[in-house]
Amino acid sequence: MLGGWDVALFHWINGGWASPALDPVFWFFSLGIKGWFLRIALAALGLFLLFYRSSTRITVLASIVAVVLANEICDLAKWLHFAPRPAAILDDVRVLGNLLASSGTFSAHSANMAAVAVVFWFQLGWKWGLPWALVAFLTGLSRVYVGAHFPSQVMLGWIAGALCGVFVAWVVGRYLLRNRASGN
Repeated sequence: MLGGWDVALFHWINGGWASPALDPVFWFFSLGIKGWFLRIALAALGLFLLFYRSSTRITVLASIVAVVLANEICDLAKWLHFAPRPAAILDDVRVLGNLLASSGTFSAHSANMAAVAVVFWFQLGWKWGLPWALVAFLTGLSRVYVGAHFPSQVMLGWIAGALCGVFVAWVVGRYLLRNRASGN
């Protein structure tokens, strides 16, 4: 799976962009979810959206389903095919944060954020989806910057997450159309 382009792009982002000014930004997008402040902020946003409108309520619930599905697909891929993380096979990896010794086959961080972005985009339009797409992009980029994944592993995560988001949005759309047609 690793090609010369993958390693070269990894080095360009991981080492070439290295900067004390960028470190906290990319650390936040990569590992910030482990902090209680961000977890509380996301929970508050989710609760607000659950009660804001019925469309946002459905979207939040669909996003949760899409994230669980995307995360499980990434875990399954990691279980079926072990692909090492960059620090396991390259000597000059700049690592920020604590990296797991698990497989790096698909980036679950990237998949999860892509799933959320796609569900929000399909359910609520680009005004809601674009900010989440930006978060998904920065999360994936951050996983390379902090040394957790190769670019191909991030791309596989984005693809898996986007497909899960499309599937969940399609199922929700079909369910809503059927309920509206039957008057429920």
